[in-house]
Amino acid sequence: MIPKIKRILYATDLSPNSEYAFRYAINSAIQHDAKIIILHVIEPIASAMYVEVGFIVGEEQAREIFAKGASVARDRVKNRLKIFSEKELADDPRATDRVQGIEICEGYPAEAILQKANELDCDEIVMGTHGKGILANTFLGSVTKRVLRRTRKPVFIIPLPRGETDLTVHDDV
Repeated sequence: MIPKIKRILYATDLSPNSEYAFRYAINSAIQHDAKIIILHVIEPIASAMYVEVGFIVGEEQAREIFAKGASVARDRVKNRLKIFSEKELADDPRATDRVQGIEICEGYPAEAILQKANELDCDEIVMGTHGKGILANTFLGSVTKRVLRRTRKPVFIIPLPRGETDLTVHDDV
């Protein structure tokens, strides 16, 4: 019996071409009549950075600055989703209703992706990967590799195109 896909975790790094992988998440959600949760992970800031910034601007203002990072990321995800929807989903406006939520968390990307996939009871993970360096076609990115090694959930790795695509969304945030 084929497992039922009800919830998809789409992990994004907000890179310029990350919408390319989102297209696959939307397609999978439509095919399976599933919901999508968008996840963006903000890597933790070294404690030395907190101390340094706190010394310069004050501890309270430093906390506000770092807290604002999550808010900015959430706004960027929402803005990109809106632009993407207007551009790509004009023929099926209900497809945007498949997005159940946007999660922004702090942590190490692979660990956070795995934790959220379990915590949110996701049935599959969709993420893009960037080919970097001479061996781009041979090796996956380190985050992708860590997720694949440690999950028992289906993971769809979408190779992101080089350069800009028609899906690239630029935002001013």
